[in-house]
Amino acid sequence: MGIVNVTPDSFSGDGVVDAFNAVERGIAQWTAGADILDIGGESTRPGHQPVSETVEIERVVPVIRAVRERLPDAPISVDTYKPAVLNAAREAGADMVNSVWGAPDELLEVAASGGMALVAMHNQIGTEYDGPVMDCVLRYLEDCAARAMTHGIGRDAIVLDPGIGFGKTADQNIEVLRQLDRLVALGFPTMLGASRKSTIGKLTGREPADRVYGTVATTALAVKAGIDIVRVHDVAAARDAVAVADAIVRDWRPAGWTK
Repeated sequence: MGIVNVTPDSFSGDGVVDAFNAVERGIAQWTAGADILDIGGESTRPGHQPVSETVEIERVVPVIRAVRERLPDAPISVDTYKPAVLNAAREAGADMVNSVWGAPDELLEVAASGGMALVAMHNQIGTEYDGPVMDCVLRYLEDCAARAMTHGIGRDAIVLDPGIGFGKTADQNIEVLRQLDRLVALGFPTMLGASRKSTIGKLTGREPADRVYGTVATTALAVKAGIDIVRVHDVAAARDAVAVADAIVRDWRPAGWTK
């Protein structure tokens, strides 16, 4: 999943405000090998200022519409937790919603009525947990999945994301990354969004734009654990990491492979 930030304040430094550059960013991500494009109009960086539904719609809808026109077969996700934004994005051509606040009922209603897939991410305010962090993450996501199915979203269209960098300390993020196999064991499609996150920065001492190698490490670990989707800024690097890891873990080979 290639990230397209239509924001002025993205933590990763790759956000763009004008629709033209955002569309070109999306096309570039697709050309680099993205299987899904994730278009978002509100930053989720620590300390970010939420924007109104109107502003978010004004940011993402023209981009979704233009990308859909140029890439009619590309799966498009909208990164939002707001029902009104999702409804507008759906009408513009989005196929799925990537919610950083799990599975709010009103969001589920819009997604289900439009036959959209859902990414439900674990999130919370603060970093205090009433037990081991991964146990709490899994309970939260199981609840999200159960409610999504109650609203009529099919099991195969519910993607669970453990929420690296959201409501977790760096040590808690590492613990979650260490136990990704437990997320996979729930039996739903899964996604990991660790690209350029602050935990990688703390471990490597690098600024967001220079965290591609650390991100590649999490991508390889995700493949080993059985994660289905990795959400990344640097698509070409992720494609290479996935190809090599898939060959080792799942005995995958590219077309035309010769021994």
